[in-house]
Amino acid sequence: MFSGIIEEAARVVKLEKEKENLHITMQCSFVNELKIDQSISHNGVCLTVVRKENDTYTVTAIKETLEKTNLGLLRPGDKVNLERSTKLDGRLDGHMVQGHVDQTAVCISVTEAGGSWYYSFEYEPVQDDYITVEKGSVSVNGVSLTVVNSKQRSFEVAIIPFTWEVTNFHLIKKGTVVNLEFDILGKYIARIVKQQLEGRFK
Repeated sequence: MFSGIIEEAARVVKLEKEKENLHITMQCSFVNELKIDQSISHNGVCLTVVRKENDTYTVTAIKETLEKTNLGLLRPGDKVNLERSTKLDGRLDGHMVQGHVDQTAVCISVTEAGGSWYYSFEYEPVQDDYITVEKGSVSVNGVSLTVVNSKQRSFEVAIIPFTWEVTNFHLIKKGTVVNLEFDILGKYIARIVKQQLEGRFK
């Protein structure tokens, strides 16, 4: 479980294909604190540390992960948002993020607004309960954000300077593909309502 509060935007140093898997080697400041089998969120995707070497570590993304996320688009030098799992005795500063990306979206506009930025994203829902709610939560590339201007297939988020600098949002532009994880509570509620309506009209 994660909170959507990014610790670092780290650099991809190596990508290695092995059959349908992709081994991703990252360089970050807290490698010495990591352990093999530890879970880390990469652009919102929960992946397991499988190897450590000097100031780098490696995780493996399988075919399904590569198909549903933007990890397959990574290139050496790209920055990836990292977050270690939430401690049970800590504060939940963002919102509950599972690290299970639902689908990708495309940035359709970036607007500067007096020191902050508005990013608009468009997506094609792959399930009926993949929705955003005005002032609700959404995870974009692993970042916990508040939805504004929610529409059926698009939404907008406001990015403050700190988030813009610490995460890879400063690299997102029109056409960039991002990972989305919709709010877990919203998905459960939408699924329950759908089941009740389907039962009513059978």
